[in-house]
Amino acid sequence: MDKIADFSHHQGNVDWKKASSELDLAIIRVQYGSNVIDREYKEYVEGCKKHGIPFGHYAYCLFVSVKDAIQEAEDFHKRADKDALFLVADVEEQTTKHAADMAPATQAFIDTLKKKGWKVGLYSGHHTYKPLGMQKVKADFVWIPRYGNKKPDYLCDLWQYTETGRLAGVTGNMDLNKLTGSKSLDFFLGGQAVIQQSSNPVKKPVINRKSVTDTYTVKAGDTLSAIATKQGTTIATLQKLNGIKDADVIKVGQKIKLSGSAGEGKLPTEYHTVKSGDTV
Repeated sequence: MDKIADFSHHQGNVDWKKASSELDLAIIRVQYGSNVIDREYKEYVEGCKKHGIPFGHYAYCLFVSVKDAIQEAEDFHKRADKDALFLVADVEEQTTKHAADMAPATQAFIDTLKKKGWKVGLYSGHHTYKPLGMQKVKADFVWIPRYGNKKPDYLCDLWQYTETGRLAGVTGNMDLNKLTGSKSLDFFLGGQAVIQQSSNPVKKPVINRKSVTDTYTVKAGDTLSAIATKQGTTIATLQKLNGIKDADVIKVGQKIKLSGSAGEGKLPTEYHTVKSGDTV
């Protein structure tokens, strides 16, 4: 089963090589408010990059006003690894003086990041979703937790279905998530985000996994991790497609399937040609 897991420093040391055999997407916490940086996030990012695991970031929000939300978003943007596929605003408690102020502040947080070209999602507790007015917030995707085999009562794209899941390479419990809306895994692994402040929007790379080469021939010095990263897929996907039990054992000349039922492939890049008057 494909696994989407979220990480904070509570997971401690992670064996990312082992995790890569099961993990299709990691969502890594960067900060807890503006003042507390997750002490493991840089190590986690390094592990994901080394083993070809796609990742996004989330920030636990503690803003107390719209102005404060904008500053928190700015701090998040500065700290986020630029190879992250998306960012998430994690809103789980009332931090503004009045509950009615939570939705405008959350929207300001999300909009600040979207203007910088990020794809931005919203995570909200199931029991706080309506009391905090999160149904009024516009985001690229919605992520809601609910445990005990009960799906969320609200429309969402990601469902955090357990906090006691297991993942290779991690000691202890894990938050695991399922796709539960109309968005496929490809949406989270690519897609496009548009910078809103320019009349000539700059687009981030668009993943098109259909029009690509179906196989890759292993060359001297190749590793499965490097192939996965170069081809815009994951070690776990390549292992599944090719029946590879040990990710460290591949041979020169071996044909590696890049596509199949998973529809994985290489990432072509789309560019914007700068015109007079454009800004980043």
